[in-house]
Amino acid sequence: MSRTPEFTTVDPFDGMTAANPGILRNLVGGQWVDGDGDYYDLIDPMNGEVFVREPTTNDLGPYLDGLKSCPKSGMHNPLKNPDRYVYLGEVCARAAALLAQPDVEAYFTKLTQRVMPKSWSQCLGEVVVTRVFLENLAGDGVRFLARGFSNPGNHNGQESRGYRWPYGPVVIIAPFNFPLEIPALQLMGALAMGNRPLVKPETKVSVVLEQFVRLLIHAGLDPNDLDVIHCKGTTMGQFIESSREHIRLVQFTGSSGVAEHLSEVMNGAVRIEDAGFDWKVIGPDYDPRLLDYVAWQCDEDEYNAAGQKCSAQSIVIAHDNWIDGLLPKLSDLAARRSLDDLTIGPVLTWTNDQIQVHIDSIMAIPGAELLFGGKPLEDHSIPDCYGAMEATAIRVPIDAAAGEHFGLVTTELFGPFQVIISYGDDELEKVLDMLERMSHHLTAAVVSRDFDFQSKVLGATVNGTTYCGIRARTTGAPQNHWFGPGGDPRGAGIGTTEAIHVTWSHHREVIMDQGPIPDGWEIPPVT
Repeated sequence: MSRTPEFTTVDPFDGMTAANPGILRNLVGGQWVDGDGDYYDLIDPMNGEVFVREPTTNDLGPYLDGLKSCPKSGMHNPLKNPDRYVYLGEVCARAAALLAQPDVEAYFTKLTQRVMPKSWSQCLGEVVVTRVFLENLAGDGVRFLARGFSNPGNHNGQESRGYRWPYGPVVIIAPFNFPLEIPALQLMGALAMGNRPLVKPETKVSVVLEQFVRLLIHAGLDPNDLDVIHCKGTTMGQFIESSREHIRLVQFTGSSGVAEHLSEVMNGAVRIEDAGFDWKVIGPDYDPRLLDYVAWQCDEDEYNAAGQKCSAQSIVIAHDNWIDGLLPKLSDLAARRSLDDLTIGPVLTWTNDQIQVHIDSIMAIPGAELLFGGKPLEDHSIPDCYGAMEATAIRVPIDAAAGEHFGLVTTELFGPFQVIISYGDDELEKVLDMLERMSHHLTAAVVSRDFDFQSKVLGATVNGTTYCGIRARTTGAPQNHWFGPGGDPRGAGIGTTEAIHVTWSHHREVIMDQGPIPDGWEIPPVT
């Protein structure tokens, strides 16, 4: 955490102690600035020791000025400052080249792992996805995002033109679980379409975004193109409420409760990617040769990042043909996970007490069975404000899950926990009814090679990112396909041209009508 605007790959935590913590800084008005009040301590999620200090940021006037500095028509659009498309393409090219350097790649991987403890491969995946996303936008990639269309008119000189138009002053509020990937992709999408964003990273992991923005500036980004604020969520909420007339859009990734509150405050001017009680349905076409793979993917989907992915598999609904072979495989795979390699780790938004209450509630359902886990991790120094729980699965009878306990069973626990349900040949409609009743529709998986089964489940569901086939998963937000919720008009996407269009631009139609006035024209009679 350099105290200068230049990016550096010096070990981000070298020498940091409670007596000498790293100090975060805000970016506002093109300058990195210290906080204007007290700092508060951020603790190491692995041992509870203070290692970073974050400004409280009381004076929000400069951030409001930043929003006011951008008109509704944006910093650029297809008819204004088109050179900025070229400039941002060049920034993306240079930033991608930097992230491809082994020392920079390792730097951001370690930085991410340090504040959001998960395995090295999981953290590295964020860096790689971000790099490839930037490579996709490099060169003419930003320009191509603004591609429009035209349609012939009714007479010579008339033509309708469709444009992708920016919103102008926008706000991005990023989550903790993907400290680099989510804010980086949303930030670059916002900039590319011509918006000027104010970015608020999640407090626990905000150092990652600060360092990424420093890298962008090192790669040629004008620091006046955005502002970055470190502050508490309550402070940001109050700022949005008091400044909403100057904010054209808030893009929020996080809890459904906050998303709904922001939607009300902003009168619907939001793009949200909130809670996802993500399901996986395994079809009747059992194949013992594929059991190991299907079980492994289930384990990967639920327990990577200690279950703290918005796309994490919350429930598996497996046909009876699979269940006897699947359950022992899942137990064996979960037992391999360890704090030593962070294949299981701290839960940053649930404590052990809260997790245990939920486990006990599920176990109180008649017929519920603890398959594995259910106990706190041992021999660690994770502070009590964070959870530290074994990978856990509970089997619940389908009639109980589909009946009076549906609300409890489909409550998302953002940690290493999943529900397992089995169903028979005559119970698929019961399964589809459960999927219909779920309130959030982010990711899903239909694990089957049976085309008729695939079509029936896909045709009856709405999840925005749905994987289908024998290799189907629930997790994964790569840059090569849309990632985002379905069925919600406020849904935000990430990763692709379509996602950037939906989230960061709106349609504008300009009808050119400049042909000659017809010979002999006169004012017609009123009709």
